[in-house]
Amino acid sequence: MKLLIGLDIGTTALKAAVFDTAGKLLAVSTQEYDLITPQVNYVEEKGEVYWNAFKHAVADLKEKHPMSEEDEAALAISAQGETIFFLDKDGKDLRNAIVWMDNRAQEEAEFFKEKFGDETCYKVTGQVSFEPCWPASKILWVKNHEPEVFAKTAKFLLIEDYFIYRMTGKFATEGSLVCSSTYWDIIKKEYWPEMLECLGVKEDQLAPVYESGEVVGTIIPEVAEELGLLKNLTVCTGALDQAAGAIGAGNTHEGMFSETIGAALAICAPVARPVFDPNRRMPLHYFANADTYMIHTFTNGGMTLRWFRDKFCQIEMQAQELGLDDAYNMISKEVSKVPAGSDGLVMLPHLAGSNAPDVNAKAKGVWFGFTLQHTRAHFMRSVMESLGYIVKRNIDSLADMGIEVKEIRSLGGGSKSDVWNQIKSDICQIPLETVNSIEAASLGAAILAGKATGIFKNLNEAAESMVQVKKRTLPNTGNKTVYEDGYEMYRKLFGDLDQCFKKSI
Repeated sequence: MKLLIGLDIGTTALKAAVFDTAGKLLAVSTQEYDLITPQVNYVEEKGEVYWNAFKHAVADLKEKHPMSEEDEAALAISAQGETIFFLDKDGKDLRNAIVWMDNRAQEEAEFFKEKFGDETCYKVTGQVSFEPCWPASKILWVKNHEPEVFAKTAKFLLIEDYFIYRMTGKFATEGSLVCSSTYWDIIKKEYWPEMLECLGVKEDQLAPVYESGEVVGTIIPEVAEELGLLKNLTVCTGALDQAAGAIGAGNTHEGMFSETIGAALAICAPVARPVFDPNRRMPLHYFANADTYMIHTFTNGGMTLRWFRDKFCQIEMQAQELGLDDAYNMISKEVSKVPAGSDGLVMLPHLAGSNAPDVNAKAKGVWFGFTLQHTRAHFMRSVMESLGYIVKRNIDSLADMGIEVKEIRSLGGGSKSDVWNQIKSDICQIPLETVNSIEAASLGAAILAGKATGIFKNLNEAAESMVQVKKRTLPNTGNKTVYEDGYEMYRKLFGDLDQCFKKSI
C-alpha cells in the first residue's frame, strides 16, 4: 500500500498524519510540548523535545494504523517558519532553537533597517520590514551575545531543514520556508550575498534550496529503527505551514484564496508571478509550486471569539463540560438569530494589535454602536462579522495589487460554523468552500510527498485527487448593502482611532 505521511511541526504541538493517495485520513497523532520562556521576549525549545514528540507520534500512529515493510511510504513536513537551530560540525545542537515568536533581536533588526532599509528588505526578500523574529536578526543576536556559539556553528538550519537532516543526513531547505529568513533573495532564488556578508555567514553554512515537493533521500536505517518508521521511507521537501495548509485546502493557483481562523487569522493567495504591494503592506512569499508566489498575512484577531467564549459564555462552557453540546456550536446558534450587520453594532477585534494590511501594534479591541436593544448574541455576531471584515480587507488589498479573488477556501476552527461561513461569504460576496480534511496542513505536506515521489504529475493534480470539498456557501446578495455599510464603518473606526491607539497603554 502507498502511504503518504504529513508531519506538521507547530508552535506548541506536533501532528503526524497518515493518508492514502485519495486523501483519506488513516490515522493522526498530536503530541504537545511546552516552550521555554526564560525572560520577556525570549522563546526557545530544545531540539530533542521536537524529536521526541516525533517519536511518540510515530508510535501512536502505528497503534492506530499498523504499517508493513511492504508498504511504500513518503514523508514531507509542514513547518512553522523562522524557528532556527545552531549545529556544530558533528551536527549536534549548540544551544536551544530560537522559536519564531522570539523577539529578543530588536537592536539587530534596527541595525538592518539602518544598513539596508525596509524598502530594500521588501524588494529582495518579500518581507515588508526587518523584524526581530526573522532568522537573520536572530543569527546576528547570537553573534553579538553568544560569540562562542556563533564561532562553533557549522550549520544554521530552519526546523524543516533540521528534521530532514536528522532523518536523511542530508541538508535541504525550500523556498516557502527560507523566504522569511531575510537572507534569501525571493526573485533570484539564491542567498542574498550582502546579507550573508553582513552576518559573517558563508553560504555552505546554510542548507541548499530545493523546490517544495522534491525527494531529498531515504531515511537512514538506524534512524528508521530509532523512530519506528519504515526503512524504505522517502523523505521529501515540504512547505511553510501556511502554504501547506493552503495546499491541503486545494488552494494551489491564482484566483483562489484561503483563510484560516484559529488562534490567528491567516490568509494565503497564490499568484503566478511576484507581485509587490506599492503600499508595502502585503508580504510576498515563495509558494510550493515552482516559480510561483503567495501573498500571506496574518493577524492575532482570530483569538477574539475564544476570548469572548472564555469571558462571557460560562453557561455554554458548562454545557460543553457536561457533554450536552459544543460551546462554539451553541454560540453559532445564538448568532443565527441576529440579523446581518448586528443592528449597527461594529467591532474592531484587535485585542493584541493589528497586522497587515493595517499594521498597528497598539491597536485595541473596540465595540461601537451598541444601544439598549443589543443583546449578548449581537456581540457574538459582531465578533464573527469583524473577522469577516478583515478577510474582505485583505481581499480588497489584493485587488489593489491587481489580484482577483474568485473563490475562498475556509479551514481551521472558524470553518466549522455554517453561520460564520455564510457571514464571510456575504461580506466578501464571493463563494466560500470548506473541505473534508480537518488536518489541512498535514494533508498539504502529504500531497507534496505524493507529488515528489511521482504518484501525481504535479501539485494541482495531487490537490485535485486528495482534497474533497465538503460544502459550498454562496453569498446572499440581500445582505450586500448592510455589509458594505458595516465594512465602511469598520474601516473608518480603525482609521479615526489611530491617534487614540497610539496614546493607549
